[in-house]
This record gives sequence, C-alpha cells and structure tokens, in this order.
Amino acid sequence: MDNIERTLGQLFEGRDFEKEYQGLKQQVLHYQPIQEFFKEHKTDINEQLINQNLSNLYEFMTQHKKYTEQEETLMPGYAPKLVLNGEFITVTYYPTKEKLEEDKRRAVEKRIRSLYMPKQVVDASLSDFYTDEESRQLALVEAYQFLNDYPSKNGERVKALYIHGSFGTGKSYLLGAIAKELALKGISTTLVYLPEFMREVKQSISDNTVGEKIQFAKETEVLMLDDIGAESMTAWTRDEVLGAILQFRMQEELPTFFSSNYNMDQLENHLMFAQNGTEEKLKARRIMERVHYLSKEVQLEGKNRRF
Repeated sequence: MDNIERTLGQLFEGRDFEKEYQGLKQQVLHYQPIQEFFKEHKTDINEQLINQNLSNLYEFMTQHKKYTEQEETLMPGYAPKLVLNGEFITVTYYPTKEKLEEDKRRAVEKRIRSLYMPKQVVDASLSDFYTDEESRQLALVEAYQFLNDYPSKNGERVKALYIHGSFGTGKSYLLGAIAKELALKGISTTLVYLPEFMREVKQSISDNTVGEKIQFAKETEVLMLDDIGAESMTAWTRDEVLGAILQFRMQEELPTFFSSNYNMDQLENHLMFAQNGTEEKLKARRIMERVHYLSKEVQLEGKNRRF
C-alpha cells in the first residue's frame, strides 16, 4: 500500500490541477466555433451551464479540430455539431457530404450484381458513351427511352433492349451504363456474361445447385444477358436453362436485356443446332418468341473501340 501511495504521489507531485483546468477551460471558451455557438444561444447559456457541460464542449473542440484538419475522428465520415437541449449542451455527429456521396455510391453498387462481367462494364456511364456515329446515337436514344418509361406508371409492359453489333462496339458497356442509371433510380439489376454462366451451370450439376442458379436469374428485378450466342449451346442449356429463365421472365413481365454479335434472325439460326448437329427449328423458334416478347432489337455498329 505504501508503494502505491508513493507512486501516486510522485505521479501528481508538483501539478496544479486548478491551473490546468482553467487553462483548458479558456482553450474551450476561445475556440471560434464554440464562441459562435454561444452567440447563437446567448439568451440561454450562462456560466453554470458552461461549467456543467465543459467535458462535452471539450469533446467538440478536439473532434472538430481533427475533422477540419482531416484527421481520424471518433466517428469517421461524420462531423461534430453542438446542440442545446434544455440544461445540456450535447455533441451530435452528422454525415459529411463525402460520407453521403460514398453511401450513395455504395447503394448504387449494391443494386448492380455482376456475374463474370469486367469492372469497366460495371462502372459504365451513359455520359461517357460515345455518340460520334449515327448508330450509337440511336442506341443511346433507345436506352434513354427505356429509362424514361420504366417502371411504367400505369403498369404497362416496357420492352427492354436486344443490342446487337460487331465486336468492340460497346454493347456490354451500354448495358452496364443502363444498369447504373437504373440503380440510381433504386432498381436492382443483374448483369450476366452468359457464356460463363452456362459453363458454371453445367458444372453445378455435380453439386445439385443448378436450380438455385436458374432461379436467381429468373427472379432478379432486371436481368441483362451479355453476349448471347457466344456460349457453347446444347439442347439442355437452350431448353432447360435459357428457355426456363426466359419463360418465367416473360410470364412475370420482368425486363430482360440482351447483347449479341448476332441479330435476332441470326441468333435463331444459332439456336437451331445443338452440339450434336440436330436441327430443332421449333425449339429455337420458341426461344426467339420469348426474346422478341421481352426486348426490342437495336443495332449498334461502328469501329472496334477495344483497340
């Protein structure tokens, strides 16, 4: 016990706590934002109230200094603010402009789910879409038309887009840009690179998760199937996977976008043949009926912008 008392005595020896307290108080009272707060509430604030709430005023001063000097505060992303509440002066924290913008950005990102799509597409923007060719101008008009019409105020079905054209013209980018605009409106979109999705569905037969993957594509609010026609199609993936997804979305009238190197007539021809070479015109036509029902054909031609 003697050792503890001796240690404490050495620790506090020679310190004038009253002087330190008064010095700290003067720092707080002369801090400009606190003086402005006092002026704003001059009829309600007195010496007693200040003394009772000095610790809160000190907290505000230290945190406000760190915030203005861009140092880490108790609540990163939030700025301190003094509030007079009866006999109490309290410190509240409100989200900064940067915090609000970051939250908005994250909310947008959460509304865009991407399966096997490059980051460039997920981060696409309509404002960055080149309109130096007539085909691109018309495609952009169609994109804005959909965004203007969906969701329909009177419940009418709104067709999505089937965007086709040669390699590197920006079909996938345009899908990503539309998804970004939908996300800003609070609408969730799933972007799917179809060839890789089909490959994964085939592999998932072994672990019995085929149904889950198909159901996910069926029910998402807005679905975008990128590069349809580039996949290695079999009768099973055409009828039991793609057909099942499109049938459900047609029945529920859920927006479904497509991009392809084929126009619709060419895609139908592609779907007529399974890998074994068997022609199945009726089944291919059935798929295309659903594609026609869900989307409007839009051509996007021009130079290859990947190079």
